[in-house]
Amino acid sequence: MSLLTFTDRVKDLVKDGSNINYKVKFAFEEGVVHVDATQQPDQVSNEDKDADTTIHMSLNNANKFLDGQLNVTMAFMTGKMKVDGSMGVAMKVAKFVESKQ
Repeated sequence: MSLLTFTDRVKDLVKDGSNINYKVKFAFEEGVVHVDATQQPDQVSNEDKDADTTIHMSLNNANKFLDGQLNVTMAFMTGKMKVDGSMGVAMKVAKFVESKQ
C-alpha cells in the first residue's frame, strides 16, 4: 500500500475528529503523515512538521495497525514500532484507532 493510500485512510479515520489533541507524525521510509489534532477539524498532510510524538514503523505495519491486525504493545516490544516523544500520546492514538474498527 502506498503512502498516499495510508494518508487517505488517516484522513477518513479522523474526519469526524479524533479528540487526541496532540500533533502526531507517522514516519516511514516512503515519507511522513502528519496529523495535527490540535485543530478542528484534524489536519492531515504529508509535510514533515514538528510533532509531539513521532511513530516510526514500516508502511506495511502501519496499515496492519489501521486494520486492527497489529498489537501496538507487541509491536513496540519487538521493535516493529518505535516512538519518539510521549508513549502516552502513542497509546492515545492506538486507543482511537481501536475505537474506529
